[in-house]
Amino acid sequence: MIHFEDFEKVDMRVGQVVDVEDFPRAKNPSYRVKVDFGDSIGIKNSSLQARKDYTKEEMLGRYVVCVINFPPRNIAGFLSEVLVLGVPGPGGSLVLLEPGRIPVPLGSRIF
Repeated sequence: MIHFEDFEKVDMRVGQVVDVEDFPRAKNPSYRVKVDFGDSIGIKNSSLQARKDYTKEEMLGRYVVCVINFPPRNIAGFLSEVLVLGVPGPGGSLVLLEPGRIPVPLGSRIF
């Protein structure tokens, strides 16, 4: 069990994928993505192990939920600034978390 105050420390925001590149240096099939969180936060980089489950075309423009306040991580020479969230799907696939059908402003905080 954690306290609600601990949960409040995790800053999860809605962003939109605005650039997707293959990331061949990563151990697992991955993309290097740029996620736009709007004017107040800007564009952040992330390494995303989604190549087996999403094409670049499916990723581009997709709204995603990310943790934005973890320290950046160096992944195979690439600085990943945010963690894009997902859950395991059928057969070990990845299902990315995304906001519902109603558009929300970029950078909206998840609570």
